[in-house]
Amino acid sequence: MSLTPADEGRFRNIRVYWMAFVAYWGIVLFGYDTGIGGGVVAQQYFAEHFGFGNSTKKKNDISSNVVSVLQAGAFFGALGSAPISAWIGRRWTLLVFTLVFGVGAALQTAAGGNRGLGYIYAGRVIAGVGIGAISAVAPAFVSECSPKDVRGRITGLFQIMVAIGVMLSYWVNLGVSLHIKSGPAVWRIPFGLQLVPAGIMALGLLTIRESPRWLASKGKHIAALANLAYLRRLPADDERVRYEYAEIQAAIQEERMARQNLGLKEAFLGKGNWQRFLIAIVIFLFQQWCGQNSVNYYAPQIFTSIGYNGTSNSLLASGIYGIVKVVATSIFVFFLVETLGRKWSLFMSAIGMGTLFFIIGALLKVFPPPTTGSNPPPASKAMAAMLYIYVCFYSMGWGPLPWVYVADIFPTRTRHYGLATASASQWLFNFVVSKVTPTLETDLGYKLFFMFATINIGGMAIFCLLIPETKGRSLEEMDIIFGAVQAEKRQADIEKEERAIGHGAPPSPEADSVRSDFDQKV
Repeated sequence: MSLTPADEGRFRNIRVYWMAFVAYWGIVLFGYDTGIGGGVVAQQYFAEHFGFGNSTKKKNDISSNVVSVLQAGAFFGALGSAPISAWIGRRWTLLVFTLVFGVGAALQTAAGGNRGLGYIYAGRVIAGVGIGAISAVAPAFVSECSPKDVRGRITGLFQIMVAIGVMLSYWVNLGVSLHIKSGPAVWRIPFGLQLVPAGIMALGLLTIRESPRWLASKGKHIAALANLAYLRRLPADDERVRYEYAEIQAAIQEERMARQNLGLKEAFLGKGNWQRFLIAIVIFLFQQWCGQNSVNYYAPQIFTSIGYNGTSNSLLASGIYGIVKVVATSIFVFFLVETLGRKWSLFMSAIGMGTLFFIIGALLKVFPPPTTGSNPPPASKAMAAMLYIYVCFYSMGWGPLPWVYVADIFPTRTRHYGLATASASQWLFNFVVSKVTPTLETDLGYKLFFMFATINIGGMAIFCLLIPETKGRSLEEMDIIFGAVQAEKRQADIEKEERAIGHGAPPSPEADSVRSDFDQKV
């Protein structure tokens, strides 16, 4: 099969990358908003202004509250996004919840004076609703629009954008710590900067098209085929576009036949479906308890616990950690995710993280850091180096791949429910981890690292070996992998749809009559 110039060029998938870039600005918010809270609360003026001073217990409580109420809101946002996304589509859902996030960010920024912590808590909850919905819808949208040969790479941009958001939060906190010692700017600058990526995303969403798979599931076949051809930079009558669309249609028709008179129960419990929901929940349970988010949210406190005393020292170490994470994630997503595969990347990542956490815990037990002095001792520098290597292992597996994997495995008509369930699970376990980490760090000390190491090796590594590989498989092939349909039947259905399209017949019994130009550009 000969390739067109658009296929042969390096910009073959440029429209898909642009769509992912726009959709994932919300994921920058995900990373930034989850990383900024711990650093803001660590600022001395913030503690004094809001009345909890040097009380360790109050500081732990407020720190965990500021971080965790975001996750609480995100949990409900993720669940609520499913019916909305199914009703109005992926693009408009993202736009609505971007605006919701903006309201929450504005409330956080306005706090201070007679507007106490209640404004920050309320703003964090509302912003969390927006982030939770975005985190559920954006990977589904991107996955549905991506060709299978680069889907892992494009979907994996999710974690790069998370890492960029977290890194930015660390460096913003450091800059504020060094240059602003008092005044409401201590929290208004970090919280207010959230509005920048939110604005970029809202404007960018006006430049992209709706998911072809969602349009097809709604019977808008002319618009779906037009959008698929647009994303692939190929004519609508190209053989590859028609085959991919026939595959989409065959999968949708099979799902409709299977779901007749069964409703939502089949979506969650039907043949080949319940295993996918179980995997989606368990994979995020492990991701949240691998130790990374404890370091993410409370990096200044974690680095202080291993000997980096002083706010500037701990924030600088956190900022370097953020840079290492972005670089490592980018290298993996762009060069390795489609080579190593999902299973073995997750397995090597879990073993590497667990080993390094055991080393850090052992060093912390044998060489407890001093409580005074600004220069960290050699053992503390060694532990920081281990944390930097640890985040490299995290970035090659358990960082980006859970999102890639769950975006892979769900069929079109249940993908919004699957991603909403996965995202809600992520935020629920995220909430628990962020709430208990300050207390665990205070009470357990070095044992905290041993706990995470055991989870990594004893749970996550084994789980990786039990799940199927999805690298290089189309979204429609997932039904075959999970036993929802036989390969022979799927191929026969694809050939039937191809023949219908080739003869100019409607691609399904629910085909459009005539769609407007507006439909084709939805």
